[in-house]
Amino acid sequence: MNIFAPTAFAHVQAFAISLAIGLLIGLERERRVDPKAGLRTFALVGLLGCLSALIAQQTGSGWILAIGMLVVGAMMIAATIADPDDSGDPGTTSVVALMVCYGLGAAVWFGYATLAILAAIATTVLLYFKAQLHGISTSLTHKDVISVLQFAVLSFVVLPILPDRDFGPYAALNPLQIWWMVVLISGISLTGYAALRVIGSEHGAAVIGFFGGLASSTATTMVFARYARSHEDLARTATLVILLANVTVALRLAFVAAVVAPGLALPLITVLGAGSVVGLLVTLYGWHTLKESGALPMPEVTNPTEIRVALTFGLLYGAVLILSAWLQDIAGTKGLYLVALASGLTDVDAVVLSTLRLYNIEKLTQFEAVASIVLAILSNLSFKIGLVVAIGGAALARRTLPGLLAIGVGLGAGLAVLA
Repeated sequence: MNIFAPTAFAHVQAFAISLAIGLLIGLERERRVDPKAGLRTFALVGLLGCLSALIAQQTGSGWILAIGMLVVGAMMIAATIADPDDSGDPGTTSVVALMVCYGLGAAVWFGYATLAILAAIATTVLLYFKAQLHGISTSLTHKDVISVLQFAVLSFVVLPILPDRDFGPYAALNPLQIWWMVVLISGISLTGYAALRVIGSEHGAAVIGFFGGLASSTATTMVFARYARSHEDLARTATLVILLANVTVALRLAFVAAVVAPGLALPLITVLGAGSVVGLLVTLYGWHTLKESGALPMPEVTNPTEIRVALTFGLLYGAVLILSAWLQDIAGTKGLYLVALASGLTDVDAVVLSTLRLYNIEKLTQFEAVASIVLAILSNLSFKIGLVVAIGGAALARRTLPGLLAIGVGLGAGLAVLA
């Protein structure tokens, strides 16, 4: 047989990938004190999976694959029973890992090499970070678990059953599209919320500012404004957290735009980037003089996946869609700008998403959409400046306002360039 023939080369490549997958997973298992299956065993099981798939395909019998899987699992269970782990570990993880390695070897033969490689990497990561994952799971509260379960309900139970049709005045309401926006915003907020819970307060102002901005920049601004008033010596720390949280808003919205309206992503990122860069430069200017305390407060962010919160956002988003379409119909672009200014005071996500929706259905030009989003951000920024002045006091205002105003000036300059 000519090993350089295309078919023969593909076969050799499949076995090589299966071997590599086994070596990758086996390398992690070899690190154990008393491994029942290590580098060589996992490599051979990967090859066995690929070989079993070849034989099953040629003979037309899927039982060969199934029997092979059972034999591999039984072999590992027998080894564990014959020589139990001194630590009391039942060894179930190694049993499953070996069976996964066998299955991935078979998947490679059937043409799913890329998927198998990704799964092998994910498997190795899960095995390697056992202690870290255990630490995260033990630190989760009842509220955290409920948050994850509620997000699963929003994403995998409610979303698939909603109709993908336009309803209501101006055909502005699409239940599936509205709920998809709810899932998107809840997912981003949940990421920030979870990160804040995992990292705790000991990792410093910069990390809290970033993830606080993902979860809720308004809540983060409010919490640290109060903190600065009651701890005047830590006004610099509060300043850094507040500024980074508000810079993160631009990153959050840029990601949303890239997902919802890719055609608008580049011009919007250009404008948002102008505001972020200017604000970040002002933040970094005072960072070198920052002296953090050992413990910082954590923003009390509302559970972003709570059904009531999700429904409230969905209703708000739908109302903004109808109001925007109505005002645009009777007052043109000026009506949309008024909605952006009014809605942006309390919630920038709803008006941004409604603007992206109108852009997608070609009711707004590129500049009109970007201008509307910038106005909403500026309105929201003004609200946070009010929070800083009213809650944080003069000491925090002197340090924070230059950075917040710089973000606004940068956004205005970026919009002017786009125009």
